[in-house]
Amino acid sequence: MTPSLTLVLAIGVLFAAGVYLLLERSLTRVLLGFILISNGANLLFLVAGGRAGGAPVVGTTPDDQMSDPLVQAMALTAIVITLGLTAFVLAMAYRSWQLHGHDEVQDDVEDRRVARHAARNAPAFEDLDTQDGDETLDDEAAQVRDETDGNDGPDEPPGSGGTGRGHGTRDRGVER
Repeated sequence: MTPSLTLVLAIGVLFAAGVYLLLERSLTRVLLGFILISNGANLLFLVAGGRAGGAPVVGTTPDDQMSDPLVQAMALTAIVITLGLTAFVLAMAYRSWQLHGHDEVQDDVEDRRVARHAARNAPAFEDLDTQDGDETLDDEAAQVRDETDGNDGPDEPPGSGGTGRGHGTRDRGVER
């Protein structure tokens, strides 16, 4: 049996759109991309499984007319994995929305510092970010304020991430 050209094109479009959405910074778009890829994979399993046949139970259907049970098991497994990952990414997006008011993934300053350190150790690699200005990444990292820790004390400079203990401030609603 040869697969339908329409189904093959649908699989390609689902995979292409899913990969495009996975490369976005918004967790909602990443989630939609993952769901599209999962649906494309399920459709690919069904197309690769061949023609429909009888129930894959020995004794009820002749051997040459049985459908392949592996395809059904793979599709069900993919559905369960997609459900679990969808719930996880939805929880991450919701928490990000609560903390920041958006669901976009931000650049990690530490990752950039490690990349620049690796670039200094590999002379064949040119890192154009290291030539931006006079400020080093370590200086930039020291000035960045952790958005999840907004409890700077009165004697601490903004962005230091201090606990404010001993100054009568509250830390996450608990009196210290």
